[in-house]
Amino acid sequence: MNIWSKYIITSLLISACWLHSFAQNELDAVMMGKNNLCVAAAYGYSSWDKYWEGTFKRENLNIGTLTTRSVTTMLNYGIRNNLNVMVSLPYVSTKASGGTLAGLSGFQDLSFYIKYRPLRKISGSQKFSLFAIGGYVVPSHNYNIDLMPMSIGMGSNVATGRIIADYQISKLFLSASGTYMYRNNVDIDRPSYYTTRQINSHEVEMPNAGSYQLRTGYRTSMIIAEAFFDQTRTFGGFDIRKNDMPFVSNKMNTTNIGFEGKYYLKQLPELGIHAMAWRTLAGRNVGQAKGFMAGLLYNIRIAKHPIVRQ
Repeated sequence: MNIWSKYIITSLLISACWLHSFAQNELDAVMMGKNNLCVAAAYGYSSWDKYWEGTFKRENLNIGTLTTRSVTTMLNYGIRNNLNVMVSLPYVSTKASGGTLAGLSGFQDLSFYIKYRPLRKISGSQKFSLFAIGGYVVPSHNYNIDLMPMSIGMGSNVATGRIIADYQISKLFLSASGTYMYRNNVDIDRPSYYTTRQINSHEVEMPNAGSYQLRTGYRTSMIIAEAFFDQTRTFGGFDIRKNDMPFVSNKMNTTNIGFEGKYYLKQLPELGIHAMAWRTLAGRNVGQAKGFMAGLLYNIRIAKHPIVRQ
């Protein structure tokens, strides 16, 4: 996922790095069963050579093509069949093909999520489920946030709340979700900065954000194949000034589409393969990025409980 919108989209998504998501995660309508642990790792890649400066789409030879790579690890544990806890941490690196800006790399943000399914109704081949997800994202260390777009993150603590409604008939499904993200202020290593006015402070006020996502496709306990569409909007912020660098509190809006799949091996059902590809269709103060993710996930039985993915 393009690094400018990392916090807004995944956080996310995905993170991670990000970038979107993997394994049974905070964005999908799948739960790990009680006393089941999913261990996952994924490699992500995204790039762009055009970006929106406000609403104006342009190139910048001082950046060329910006490439973001990530390696993310994640744990998801089923406390109960309808209650999961998740933690993830990505390692992110950035690189520009043009100009003199040096890329940055390092561990980004540690994410914690609690996923609860308060409602599940089954009638014949039809199933309706409702999910509530709460999350908190905290920077893993004091990385540089004032060198956008090379920075690996925004350095803000983020609290998220998400609701997912999922309807499945036989093996086909449709999911809709909405998310609100509250972000605390951040500090930069200089005594003043300019947004739409001069501000004589090292503290930067961060705008909050919201997003919604639609997912549809084919789902069984062994195979998931789906398409997704999401939009994110920043509640506040400002546009990049003409020929200026982006800033951590810019307004960052995105519209993305993508495809995602998970496949568990018949010979070894504990082991799964996960892949995703996506593209940014429209945006504001973000890169027009495209990317992919590929990873493995392994489900471990705890206390002799059978492996359950529901």
